[in-house]
Parts: sequence; structure tokens; C-alpha cells
Amino acid sequence: MTIPALNPQQREEHLATLAEETFDILVIGGGVTGAGTALDAATRGLKTALVEAQDYASGTSSRSSRLVHGGLRYLYNLDFALVAEALKERGLLISKLAPHLVKAQPFLWPLKTPVIERTYSAVGVGLYDALAVIGAGMHKTVPLQKHLSKKGAMQRFADVRPDALVGAIEFYDARVDDARLVINLTRSAVRYGATTASRTAVVGLLQGADGRVTGAKVRDMETGREFDVKAKAVIGATGVWTEDTQSMATTRAGLKVLASKGIHIVVPRDRIKAEAGMFLRTEKSVLFIIPWQHYWVIGTTDTAWHEQLEHPVPTAADIDYVLEHANAVLDAKLTRDDIIGTYAGLRPLLQPVGQDEAKSAKVSREHTTLEAAPGLVSIAGGKLTTYRVMAKDAVDVALGKQRAAETPSITDNVPLLGADGYSAVVRRRDEIAKKYGWSTGQVDHLLDTYGSEIDALLALIDEDPDLGRQLKACDWYVRAEVAFACRYEGALHLEDILIQRVRLNSSTPDRGASAVDEVAEIAAPLLGWDADRTTAEKENYRARAAAELAAQEQTTDAEASKVRTEAPDMVPSTL
Repeated sequence: MTIPALNPQQREEHLATLAEETFDILVIGGGVTGAGTALDAATRGLKTALVEAQDYASGTSSRSSRLVHGGLRYLYNLDFALVAEALKERGLLISKLAPHLVKAQPFLWPLKTPVIERTYSAVGVGLYDALAVIGAGMHKTVPLQKHLSKKGAMQRFADVRPDALVGAIEFYDARVDDARLVINLTRSAVRYGATTASRTAVVGLLQGADGRVTGAKVRDMETGREFDVKAKAVIGATGVWTEDTQSMATTRAGLKVLASKGIHIVVPRDRIKAEAGMFLRTEKSVLFIIPWQHYWVIGTTDTAWHEQLEHPVPTAADIDYVLEHANAVLDAKLTRDDIIGTYAGLRPLLQPVGQDEAKSAKVSREHTTLEAAPGLVSIAGGKLTTYRVMAKDAVDVALGKQRAAETPSITDNVPLLGADGYSAVVRRRDEIAKKYGWSTGQVDHLLDTYGSEIDALLALIDEDPDLGRQLKACDWYVRAEVAFACRYEGALHLEDILIQRVRLNSSTPDRGASAVDEVAEIAAPLLGWDADRTTAEKENYRARAAAELAAQEQTTDAEASKVRTEAPDMVPSTL
């Protein structure tokens, strides 16, 4: 099978198609909701288009806690329907839709009192497990809860403070590379016929005299060229930009969204000795300590954000908050010197009129879909785990009840790229490791990234064995992953590679700056860069990395935002 290739040539072809044809559905926004919506529409047989103002997944969808979870804390708010829905989606992703990307992950819930807390916590986690089993059709997709003594908990999490618990409950959720999920969704949509282009911003909505939205005026941000995209229905899946999208149409309806900032820190894997993650409740939100192959991700926060929306950044106060709460349970105290990465994202929370934004942690994550104007559907709220349900609802509203019933969503039975044949290719792990001189750990990383598409990556190495070497700046990655990002995954710039695909921006102390020369050497011929363009790309990324590092030393959001935006964007944005 020929795999979908997102690259500069494809982009030009799809831009021409966008300008010439009329679509059943035009989706605005290339985050997880927009990409999921494009896949839903395309698999219903609808002529589908997707445009994204920046890079795919460049907003909230690449800056999450990287979890696929039911939301255990929502049980405290009695949001049973929300939790049940999310757990059903978790089961689908693990078992059928994306088993290569979504992995079951054990967490410890530390207990402070031996009887009362264990009892009510066991009931809560037991309900969590029960909802998951019911949602999976009475099948387990992750192990059920397990009660641990203090000794047992410390065996599973050796670096926990002895006075931080009297025991623990071990339960399961799942983790995912959020940006890679979005890119995979986008490519899967293209596989089923969707037309898509990144760096293509909507600068206006087309609206007839009767008030019906009939498409959008878009601008190719790479060239500045503007043209109209005609569509029978437009779906705005723009997250924290929802109100901006709605304002392009003449309408009194719409959704009001609060931008809530969540930050994470990243520390080396060997810095915390543990076999499981940890789940903690704080006075403001929850704190996850999440293990990945090479590092730990620790977060998050939940605070209102009033600055520019494109480049949210953590402050020194945010970082200190996460360190303080992590160190409350860690015996091996973390310091700023241990941090190898940070990032911040903005949750698009539906904001009821009169709601106190300081209480944003209590705003429900449930999504809402409505027709903001005839032909214009807005969807906001929700979370990454339930992207498929959100996408289904958005397309249903765009089609109307009768047409939606005639062509229902089928994405609960459509595996994403890399899922087909994944189990079979995993059995070739040792063979692949031997042939290419890699450790089984390196092959596991590639299998968890590409699934059965690993054969396409290996074909690149067979063509050019030099691509099989590890990156000098970070041996977690091989050079072929950069080439794959350019040939198949829609990367147009260095920042696209280093932030959303080869994710050194959030997992190395210099934010990937030391990898710039090597990555540019691989990318330049594939993306058609001349010497001047290559130099500009490198200089721009280094300036960005320096600004991000400087911003996280500031004490307030306003100061951090100002420092970050002093670095110019490689491609000017309309956002």
C-alpha cells in the first residue's frame, strides 16, 4: 500500500484543489479535534478539506500531559458520563485504533491514611475500572486496580518519600505522543480522500445574503497568496481561537472560551527510580509523574492565561510550583538543574457567563457543539482522549439529523495508519534490530512511533544507509526520522521537525539547538532549501530556543510572554 505523503509537493497540489473545488465539509484547525473531524468526515464519504494556520498540532494538541485517560479526578465532580465516555475511547485507542501510539501506563495513587482513605479511594478507582470494562463491552483493555502495602508501593516507586504514604492503589491509564497522534490522524484523513494544507490561515468567512456560511477566504502563509475555499458546511475546531473564528461571521450565537494554561517539566528517566507513574491531587489541579522511555513528564497547572495565544510559556513560578508538589512525595529531590525541558499549553475551556475564571480547574472538560451561524459549526471544550466523539458530534451537527443518520460515523472501527499489521511487525523486532545494528530499545521506540509504517522508514535507510545513524545531538532518534518527517509527515520548517515530530524542543536542555545543523543538513535537500533559506531556518530556530529558555526565567505571564515573542516567527502568523 502506498502510504499518504504530506510534503511540499503534496501541499501545492492540495492548495490547487482547495482553490478549485467545492467541499462538503471544510474543517478549520489542525489540532486533534480538527484532524479527527477531517477523518470522520472523509470516512463517511464526504468531500473534506482541512486547513491549519500553523503546523499541524502546533497549538494545544502538542502541549498536553500526553495522556489518554478517563479523568479520575472528574469522579469527584460526579461527572460519570464524561468519565465513562473517555474510558470507552481509551479502550478503543489501546485495543483497535492506535495500539502503536497509545500504551497502557500504571500509576500509583499514594494513600495517607490506612483505612478510611483506602476504602473511599478503592471505591472510586473500582468505579473507574468498572466504567472502563463496561465501555469496552465487558472486556479489560488495561489491568484492574491493585492494592499495595507501604512496602509494596516503595518497591514499585523506590524514590517515594517514606513519610508520603502508608500504602497505595495501583491503577492504569494510558500515555500517547499527542503531536504524533494528530499528525497520524491528518495523514489517515488524507488516506481516505481529505484535502489538507498546513500554514494556510483562514482570514475571513464567505457568507451569503441569507447569512449562510459558504466557505472561507484563506491565505497561504508561505507565499501570501489568498483564495476562496467553497464548502457546503464549515466546522471551526480552533480551540482557544474559537471566538476569533466565530467573529469572522455575522452571528449572535457562538461559544465563549477561557484559555487555561497548563505547564509541564521534563527530567531524565534515571533521575527518578520507579516502575510506575504517580497521580497526586493538589489544591489547584492534579499532578502526574509520567514515565516515558527516556524521561519523566511532570505536570500540570491550571491557571487563566490573558496573553497572546500562539506561544504560551511557563514562568519561573509555574516551574517552582510543579517542583514543590513533586518534591512533596519524592525522596530524591528534584532541582532546576535536573530539568531538561519545559512546555506550556492552553486548554480551551467553555466559560459560562459569570464564571469566576480563577476557578478554571473546576470548569467541566465536556465539549459543546453548536451552529454558530447557518453553515458554520463551532466545537470547543473536551479533551484529547475524546477527540473522536467530538469529531463525530461536529460532523453530525454540520450534516443535520437526517443526513447524519443516513451516513453515520464509522471511526470507531477505522484503525489509524500504523495500526494495521502492528502486532505482526512487533514480532520482527529482533530481526530488525540485528539487520540495522540497533538495540531492541531503539526498535521499540520506532515501533511505538510508526507502528507498521516502520517499513517505510526502513526503506529510507535502505536507500541511504547514512540515515540509519543516530542523531549526534540525541541518540534517541535516528536520522531517518527527520527524513520521514519531511517526506511523509508535512514538516515544512526546522521548528516543525524539532517541536512536533523529532521532539527535541521539549526534551533537551537547549531545546534542540545543538541538533539544528545536523537536522538542517538532512531536511534541506528534501524540502528544497537553498543555502540562504537553510541559514535563515537555523538562525530562526536558535533565536526561538533562546527566547523560550529566557521566558521561563520570568516571574509573570506578561513578562514571560513578552520575552518569548521577541523572537520573530519563521512564518508570520495571522493568529
